[in-house]
Amino acid sequence: MTEVVTLGTGSPIPDPSRAGAATLVRVDGRQLLFDCGRAVVMRLAGVGSLPMLLDALLLTHLHSDHTTDLNDVITTRWIMAPVESPLPVVGPPGTGRFVERTLAMLADDVGYRRDHHADLTWDPSCAVTEVLDGLAWEADGIRVTAAPTDHRPVSPTIGYRIEAGEHVVAIAGDTVPCEGLDRICAGADVYVQTVLRDDLVRAVPNPRFHDILDYHSTCEDAGRTAAKAGVKTLVLTHPVPPPPPGTEAQWIEAAAAHFRGEIVLAHDLWSRTLT
Repeated sequence: MTEVVTLGTGSPIPDPSRAGAATLVRVDGRQLLFDCGRAVVMRLAGVGSLPMLLDALLLTHLHSDHTTDLNDVITTRWIMAPVESPLPVVGPPGTGRFVERTLAMLADDVGYRRDHHADLTWDPSCAVTEVLDGLAWEADGIRVTAAPTDHRPVSPTIGYRIEAGEHVVAIAGDTVPCEGLDRICAGADVYVQTVLRDDLVRAVPNPRFHDILDYHSTCEDAGRTAAKAGVKTLVLTHPVPPPPPGTEAQWIEAAAAHFRGEIVLAHDLWSRTLT
């Protein structure tokens, strides 16, 4: 059984109903977390999981809204695990440096907690794998591959393809349509794509906001990618700007102009089980 849970569906724009970008994929007891935005540990708790139960954390890129709670994942795993348990972290080149700096930031807190808990005799740690194209993680018949995506000037960035039995899940992260995205999405049961509405972004008076138009997929882009790849279900997440209540159908309709399959505008803790 494969389950996809959009733990957090928010963007850098604070939204009280949407935590930061994070998606959980569970396959027969294995748990893989993709990205770790704001409040990810709280959302994990909301679906009966916690950081010490994760088999790996896989990052699509190192933008803050996709990584800001790495410190919480690391710390919670460390203080709650009964034995030393390095966190496996997979990500694009640069991830090792990013993790090292996060651990360094935690040094004071680590010292406080070790001084207080005599049985906590080890420091938190991570086992980092950097990947750009190819095998990212594998265990128990579950195979995760990465492919480069296009979020320039943020580079490198990657998306993931999770294969488990006859089921395929694609986690795109932030990207415009590109060859690597086509590869991870090909024939997927579920394709999770961050999106924006270019018409709404252009209406924002702050010109800095307009800079994001050239490196995110629109709903229409996501629909075209889904149709080209032959996916079954397109899941729109990380909507920019946050959709006001009652406008959700507009986002789905924009993608549906190019894709005839199922389309979901995800909310936090939305899930789909593939059996």
